[in-house]
Parts: sequence; structure tokens; C-alpha cells
Amino acid sequence: MYIPFIIVAAVVLLSFLRQINQYERGVMFTMGRFSGLREPGWRLVIPIFQRMVKVDVRTKAVDVPDQKAITRDNIPVRVNAVIYYKIADAGKAIIEVENFYYAVSQFAQTTMRNIVGEVELDELLGQRDKISDRIKEIVDVASDAWGIKVENVELKDVSLPEDMERTIAKQAEAEREKRAVIIQSTGEVAAAENMAKAASILSSAPGALHLRTLQSINDVSSDQSNTIVFAIPIEILKAFEGIGKK
Repeated sequence: MYIPFIIVAAVVLLSFLRQINQYERGVMFTMGRFSGLREPGWRLVIPIFQRMVKVDVRTKAVDVPDQKAITRDNIPVRVNAVIYYKIADAGKAIIEVENFYYAVSQFAQTTMRNIVGEVELDELLGQRDKISDRIKEIVDVASDAWGIKVENVELKDVSLPEDMERTIAKQAEAEREKRAVIIQSTGEVAAAENMAKAASILSSAPGALHLRTLQSINDVSSDQSNTIVFAIPIEILKAFEGIGKK
């Protein structure tokens, strides 16, 4: 007699159950009013009187699409990024903003354009981490009221107009040539200083230049294909000059 009633009651009771997974939190509303959060597990929700919204609290990666912006030095660029965030307060994420996913994406786009407009191109290309941190800080502060915690922001790519890319390539090439000339001239100066020191030492020591000449002849004569040109030391010329005067 009571079996059909028990079966119906069990079916009704099971229809009231809602499962919350480990990576979710349940936001409960009772007669339209917020009545608390529900942790993972099976939770009883009475239809008509209660409603539960499940919120995924795992870290989300939002791709911020390409944004056109102009740097402080009036260079047009296209920038895109990835923002990583998670829900810190599921109640605020549902109550305080209509669609937190869309809101975070839109606010990140606006912030990225504003930050790019505050920096010059060289800073944008050379200090991406610094700019990413500034975007993260601004978005994190603004989204705190929505119960959202921004974990990281990464600039993926900075695209330049083709003519600007060619200009930067020419500038880099000119800079490399400049460094090569400086290195070469520095080496020549060092070599000249060493040669001057060697000449000073050879001229101050009697017979040193003659010994150096003999050493050079010995080095050249080691290869039979070389043509040897004998250089007469200045000391010998001076000796002949003295004989002529006598």
C-alpha cells in the first residue's frame, strides 16, 4: 500500500538534488534572494522556491583579441594578450555583474589600449613584462568588486605596420655597423699603442732592431715560396754615413 507512495517520494526527492562538482561552487537563491554558497557535493534545491547557479572556480584563460592602438610617439600598433583569472567569490560574480566572462574581456581590451597609448614604441617592445603587470594591476583592482582575482596577464604579440618594420630593421642594421666600426677602431688604437711601445723598446736597446730583423728573416725563410727582401737596419746606414764623413 505504501510502496507506490514511497517510490513517488523517492523520485521527487531525487529530483530536488543537485550535484556540485569539486571545481564548482553553488550560488543559492531562495525566493529570489541570495541565501548563501553551497560547497561541492549533493545539495537539496526545492523547485519554485529555490534556484541554484553553479560557478566554475577554476583558472580561466581569456584571449584578448587584437586591439588597434597608437603609442605615445604616434606609432600605430596591433596588440593582443591573454588574461588568466579565477573566481574568488562566486556570490559576487553572479550578483554584481551580469556576465563576468564578457565583462573581464571587455575591460581588459579597454585597459590594454589605454596603457599602450601611454608608452612609447621602444618601451612597448622592450618592456612587455612591465606593461603586462600594469594591465594586470588595473584589471585586478576593478574586477575585485565582481569577486574575480586576476592571476596574470601576458602580451602575446605586438604587430607593426610594414614600413615601420623595415625602418626598425634598418635602424638595427645601422646600429650593428656602428658597433663593428667602434670595435675595429678600438682594436686599431690598441695595436698602434702596442707597436709604438715595441718601437720605443727596440730603439732604446742597442742591437735590438738588428736582432728583430734577423728573427723576421728566419720566420720568412721557413717557407721556400716566400720572396725575401733584406732590410738594412738604420744603425748600419748610420755607420756608413760616419765612414763617408771621415
